[in-house]
This record gives sequence, C-alpha cells and structure tokens, in this order.
Amino acid sequence: MIVDFTLTIKIKLIILAFFALLFGCQKEHVDETETSQVPNVLFIAIDDLNDWVNCLEGHPQVKTPNIDRLASRGMLFINAHVQSPICNPSRTSLLTGLRPSTTGVYGLSPWIRHVDSLKDLVTLPQTFNKNGYKTFSAGKIFHGGNGRQATDNEFDSLGPGAKITQWPDEKLAGNTPGGNHKLMDWGFFPHNDADKTDYKIADWTVGILKSEHKQPFFLSAGFFLPHVPLYVTEKWWSMYPEENLQLPPMLANDREDTPRFSWFNHWDVPEPRLKWLEESGQLIPLVRSYLASISFVDQQVGRIIDALENSAFADNTIVVLWSDHGYHLGEKQISGKNTLWERSTRVPLIFAGPQIPEGIRYDDPVELLDIYPTLNELCGFDNMPSLEGHSLKPQIEDPSVKRNFPAITTNNYNNHAVRTNQWRYIRYANGSEELYDMIKDPNEWENLASNNDFNAVIDSLKQWLPQENMLPHFGNGLRVLRYENGQANWEGEDIGDNDPIPGI
Repeated sequence: MIVDFTLTIKIKLIILAFFALLFGCQKEHVDETETSQVPNVLFIAIDDLNDWVNCLEGHPQVKTPNIDRLASRGMLFINAHVQSPICNPSRTSLLTGLRPSTTGVYGLSPWIRHVDSLKDLVTLPQTFNKNGYKTFSAGKIFHGGNGRQATDNEFDSLGPGAKITQWPDEKLAGNTPGGNHKLMDWGFFPHNDADKTDYKIADWTVGILKSEHKQPFFLSAGFFLPHVPLYVTEKWWSMYPEENLQLPPMLANDREDTPRFSWFNHWDVPEPRLKWLEESGQLIPLVRSYLASISFVDQQVGRIIDALENSAFADNTIVVLWSDHGYHLGEKQISGKNTLWERSTRVPLIFAGPQIPEGIRYDDPVELLDIYPTLNELCGFDNMPSLEGHSLKPQIEDPSVKRNFPAITTNNYNNHAVRTNQWRYIRYANGSEELYDMIKDPNEWENLASNNDFNAVIDSLKQWLPQENMLPHFGNGLRVLRYENGQANWEGEDIGDNDPIPGI
C-alpha cells in the first residue's frame, strides 16, 4: 500500500509542478505605470516563536509592543498553525504551498532543488518575480542556507544571512544532555545588540524601505531569535527579573495518558527534557532567555514597521508576519519543538495593509499553507491550482465568514494532528491516538481518545487526515523518523557544515 501511495504522490507532484510552471509564468512583467496600483509585500518571519506574544495571550508577562501594534492595524489570526513543527519542512510547505505529506520533506533536509520530483516547483518568491516584482531577502526564509545560492534563483537581492556571531567563552547552561549540543544554551553575557545578525537584518530591511523602487517589491526578512542559543544582552535580560518570573502551566506526569509513540517524534533530539531542566536549575533561565529574546526581536520588527510607516510605500504594502513553529518550555515534560501539541503548532500570523481590516481577531483555525494562495489573490495573480492551502481573502473581506477546513500538522511520516475550534486530534503512524477538548482543556492535560463517548468526534476528525503520505526522501537529515514493520527508527546524520545552523 505504501508503494502505491508513493507512486500516486510522485505522479501528483509532476502534475503540480506542471501547473505551477504554467500559471506562474503567465505574467512576466508589470508596466511601471501600473506599479502604484500593485501592492508591495513585506514578509517577516520569526524562528521558533510560539504564541508567547502579548496579543495572543500566550504568556502573561511577555512584552511585544511592536508585534501588538502591527496586529492592531491589521488582522490577527489567533488560531494559526504550522504544517510541520520543524524548521525545514515547515518553511518548505509554506513556500511551496504543499503539505509535508505531499512533498516527503519531513526533516532538516533535503533542499527541494536537490530532489528530482520537487526541483521545478515554483516557490512563493519566484511567483512574485514572475509577476514583475523585485524580490529581496535577508536572514532565514528558507531553512539554513537554502535559497541563498546564486543557482537557486529564489531572490533578486540578498541581505545578511541568519548566523550566530557572538558566543560566550563557555556554555552558560553547562553540559546539556543529548550530546551537549553547542546550540543548546541560553542566558546573558556582555555583548552588543547592534552586533547581532537580527539587528543587521533589520538594518538592511530598513535600508531597502528607504530606497526608491521602479518595480513593486517582495521584501522578506527572517529573524533567528528566539531560536537557541538564546543569548541576550543585559537590557532584555533585566526586563524579566527572576524573582517574579512566571513559568508556563505544567502538570506532573503529564505524559501518563499519551501513547508511547508520542515520545518517538522527539526521542533523538538535543533539546533537554523537563526533568534535566529542573534538576540542573535551568528551567527559569531558559524561560527568562526565551522571553528576553522575543522582546529583542520585537524591537527589530518595530524598527522595520517604523521605516515602512515613514516611507513612500506605507499605504501600498501588505505586511505578513509569521513564525515557522512553536516551542515547548517544560510543557508536556520537554523543551523544544518536534511535537503535534499546541505549544509546537500554534504561531502568530498577522496580515496588515491595504484591503485588510484593522483590529480584527479571527478565531477559526488557519494554516501557514494558506499564506501563498492568500498573497496570490491579494496581489491579483492568476490562480494556481497546484497550491494545497486555501486563500484567506474571503475572511479578510468579511471576518464573519467561517472556515470549512481544520488546520493539519504533520510531524514525520504519517503522524498528523487535526485542529478545529474545539478539538485537537492526533494520530500516530502506528495507529495510536490522542484527543483533547481545547475549550475545556487548553493545556492538553486529559487525553480523551480512549473514552468511547468521543468515538463519533474522532471519526469526524479522521476524515481530514492526509490519505497519501510520501515516504521521506533520501538525505532528509536529522529529525526524521521512519515507522516500518512495527518499529520506529530514527535515521539521518548531522548535515554539519552544509547548514549554517547545523543540527537544529
């Protein structure tokens, strides 16, 4: 049966690539006399940011005045979810408009241009380029260095990449389990904000907004923090004093009612578990550093938004802000991502600018997969049938319009979560299940899957599970789990020097 699914998906990908090329190439240029009528796009990505943003009420103490300001002048999707809780497959899905179960990209690699069945897919920035836009990018948009090589043809102009430029003399958190990975670190040490890559990414983006443009532009800026290592300067560290810091809600032995398979998806990863964080006295420093990093990045977002508002493009630029996945800080007894629970899947998603109503909080589930078709429609591009997301333009035009689709997240081969307004249903590759009532139990502390009273609910949610699941491509790298012949097996190796952010 797996072979049949794989063949079907390969045929589907060939058809999708054909339609993507066909529809993506129909408009090659925009006449300069028309550019004032064509909206620009400012595309802001933040790495590893969960819902700890003030306007999402994810943490009671977080300070994010600039992201909140952007949300107030646009539409905040308060129930937005990623298609994968891992960097590369999440970004691949958003930027190709295809689910991980369709592409077979589940881990930290491969880059789509290295896979025969994916190499001709037309990505979101390429669609803008083919429609007469000049495309700019700085920081992390695709994972790692993907999309930043001259041969990739993803962007016309590149700014600074996402790299870690400042390190303390020794790890601040001490030796961490899982191989003492050098990125598993957090805390304050003396250094300068202006020397951070994220600060330089904001500098570069501000410079682009201050420049003159003869074409409409697609300007993407991808911030690294709050990705580990969570190094912050004293300004941000002191913003969250230890003595009154609030930890996220956690339940002792929270995993007792979850399937054993729930451990496998993050079994061989370097992020410490809650037990180590508590025993080593590192839980509070981790939470403090995460909050401080968020506020630092919020300042960089504010610098960019200020530059846009003071530019000639203020009234004709759509702003989209998103994060590639969430992050656990002790919930479900772990830290990190790589799960199908709310803390890994829920992220900020904001649209603001022309055609978009202000101060709207939309609560139906939406997906990052919806960004590509939404921007296509808002910018007047031709419809692309190859895209698997659903445009949010109907909701933008009338926020009372309900969504008829849940949000679906995939973590490794054939492990999926289905999120509706009320329910989160998880089904793992071996058939084990979880079900949570997200209204009564927002912390996902009570797994209802074994309660026969909810069989009808589970049956109604199962219909949304992807029916075709592409096997992982060779070279998927770290964080890839195969489930075959009743066994769960991790595979892949560290892609090391090929990735400026190795192993995470």
